[in-house]
Amino acid sequence: MHTFHSGRHELGQNFLVDTSVARSIVDLAAITSGPIVEIGAGAGALTVPLQRLGRPLTAVEIDERLVRELRRSTVPPTRVVHADFLRWRLPTAPYVVVGNLPFHQTTAVLRRLLHAGHWTDAVLLVQWEVARRRAGVGGASMMTAQWWPWFEFRLVSKVSASAFVPRPGVDGGLLTITRRAEPLVRSEDRDAYQRLVHRVFTGRGRGLTQIVRSARPGVPKAAVASWMRANGLVDSDLPKSLAAHHWAELFALASPVRTAGRSRNSAPRPGRTRGASTRRNASHTDT
Repeated sequence: MHTFHSGRHELGQNFLVDTSVARSIVDLAAITSGPIVEIGAGAGALTVPLQRLGRPLTAVEIDERLVRELRRSTVPPTRVVHADFLRWRLPTAPYVVVGNLPFHQTTAVLRRLLHAGHWTDAVLLVQWEVARRRAGVGGASMMTAQWWPWFEFRLVSKVSASAFVPRPGVDGGLLTITRRAEPLVRSEDRDAYQRLVHRVFTGRGRGLTQIVRSARPGVPKAAVASWMRANGLVDSDLPKSLAAHHWAELFALASPVRTAGRSRNSAPRPGRTRGASTRRNASHTDT
């Protein structure tokens, strides 16, 4: 298949040309199940090997010239769609997302995916620092913490800028996101949970105890101390140091007990999961 080496700047086109990286992405997709949606199919570096998996594949591409090339080099059940992924109507049945994302649109694409339902797994090639932050390497971002109860983020590997043509100014990172089958926080509590995370990340204080108590002044100091002690946390820790289960337990600690159904004070233990409701969140979410 013809590869375009003159990527359009306005579309953020940096084509993947390293076949070993493409193989790694396809291998990660192969261990998932269900139809595949490819974001930004480009010149087909992933599309062609992905269709060899023998699963329904929808390749979404915004550049009409590339769409024509892709349609000549693919066969059913692969379907090539000429559309902007950010405006394209997403499937309403379970599917897997794969893509080499335009670096300048990574946050917008992630925002759309995290708010969307139905997809189970995502295998994404993104900017290196974005991949690190989303996976919580070196400390979690507010965005990661706000979505951790419903998704697992994993940094797979670094991808050299030399794997792309034209060569971008920064390296890439291979990131996987998996929807938890059993969320760490109830889906109907998502807005309240994300507000808590926002308040903790932006709260004032000279240590974790003060920061947490300023975010939720109604929680007794002794309860915060007990939560920290049980999780091996110390006052010099910062919000970015907290893991997914820390946040779930903190939310349970800061929330009143429900009189019906599962108590908010009994957050489930962390585990691999899939399938949570993801209705649109308020503007406080760091996406």
